[in-house]
Amino acid sequence: MISVRDLKLAYGKRVLFEDVNINFTKGNCYGVIGANGAGKSTFLKILSGEIEPNKGTITITPGERMAVLKQNQFEFDNETVLNTVLMGHKKMWDTMQKRDAIYANPDATEEEYMEASHLEAEYGEMGGYESESDAAAFLNGLGVHDEMHQMLMKDIPSNMKVRVLLAQALFGNPDILLLDEPTNGLDIETISWLENFLADYENIVLVVSHDRHFLDAVCTHVADVDRQKIKVFTGNYSFWYESSQLMARQVSDKNKKMEEKRKDLLDFIARFSANASKSKQATSRKKALEKLVIEEIEPSYRKYPGIIFQPLREVGNQILNVEHLKSTVEGRTLFDNVTFTVNKGDKIALVSRDPLAVTNFFNIVNNKDKADGGSFEWGTTVTTAYLPIENSEYFTKDMNLMDWLRQFVPLHVTDVDEPFLRGFLGKMLFSGEDVMKKTTVLSGGEKVRCMISKMMLQNPNCIILDQPTNHLDLESIQSFNEQCTNYSGIVLLTSHDHTFMQTVANRVIELTPKGIIDRLATFDEYLEDDRVKTLKDEMYA
Repeated sequence: MISVRDLKLAYGKRVLFEDVNINFTKGNCYGVIGANGAGKSTFLKILSGEIEPNKGTITITPGERMAVLKQNQFEFDNETVLNTVLMGHKKMWDTMQKRDAIYANPDATEEEYMEASHLEAEYGEMGGYESESDAAAFLNGLGVHDEMHQMLMKDIPSNMKVRVLLAQALFGNPDILLLDEPTNGLDIETISWLENFLADYENIVLVVSHDRHFLDAVCTHVADVDRQKIKVFTGNYSFWYESSQLMARQVSDKNKKMEEKRKDLLDFIARFSANASKSKQATSRKKALEKLVIEEIEPSYRKYPGIIFQPLREVGNQILNVEHLKSTVEGRTLFDNVTFTVNKGDKIALVSRDPLAVTNFFNIVNNKDKADGGSFEWGTTVTTAYLPIENSEYFTKDMNLMDWLRQFVPLHVTDVDEPFLRGFLGKMLFSGEDVMKKTTVLSGGEKVRCMISKMMLQNPNCIILDQPTNHLDLESIQSFNEQCTNYSGIVLLTSHDHTFMQTVANRVIELTPKGIIDRLATFDEYLEDDRVKTLKDEMYA
């Protein structure tokens, strides 16, 4: 168990935590959520001992081992991949090193050999004799295959380093596991492997993630970091979000009788519990929900941005025709023979095994890059708004947000006064003096929110989104997702956010070096389609 008592952390006048009292118990996975800057990652660093709080105590049950997902990719550059994972169990690794040093010493004394025999026994009790095969299994499960296991960390790609460090944290069945954004750099198959592993994990897990599908798959509880406090709620992220939104609506309705509110919440919990019976953690979730006290549920105090795309006109019959489009980078074919037509009502998820492929495709159809072959044509009725994965070119001038947004007002808008611009910025949570903030000091998340304000100004009937959840907090992701789901126009989308892709898209197109795979299906249906899996093997061969 982890027990936190009277925790306080402040940096000057900025107080992150005040009088935090909380327990984390065995068998539970806690999703640590909160707005950007609320202190989620900092809290994990306090628990691990990396940061010392101003006040309070962190108590861990004696004898329990804690493992932390490392963020420094260069820390183990001169170690082999396999040894890097083995080092995750520090006590086992140190025991092995001491034992091997004695055996390697030709002048070792009888007393030292006796010590080595004791170390040998300790090593065996900790599972040392199976450690290399266990470490290799973790690496293979995370997509780091046998041929890399004896390579030095400095010689493997950065996306593989992330996976090795994750394997290091998972190795040796730690009693407490702290994971900060563990899905970064992972593909869909690897994330699924990690979801299954954590869903069956019997010890304590605390995880910070912006991936709602991942949080829903693994979490039994939500630890909400808000207003200098941390409150734990039973259920996964979707249950926390839906129930807090329901409570907020009921609190605002002064005429509703308390008993009616209670009945609605009980009905909601019953429905959720029925759905939870199909999840990976059915037993633990159902038990937790059975113990849930209605009074534990509170309305969220979070601010959600108002993302609203209002098309100026409906799209016509011709939207986008793509013919035999091809793109290469440094001799590598990203995609070829891409031919398809966008139809009315389409919300298309574009995917590829090559992370550059979809970005290049979006840049080509937005006239930012040139194709190596083929053509495309937009319909005359189409008004697009593009959210690129890289937005630095839009923030090169030193100006305030009001003047920045003014640059992008379309010609059809004639009455552009201060309240008009403040309205769009205000929807994205830039209020009061925030609108005079300089673009040169914006964070990554603030820049994305500015770009969304720019998109809303365009009144588009087609939106193009390249990794729209990057840099955004869960509140912004939730609002963005709901708007795209309800949006009446065309959506072209790619995202690492599984929930975003599943809830928005009604069609999936995969770009490959040998053409496309095109299916009218949800994202999950596409992933589970055996015919698609067979086609992929052929298209990427």
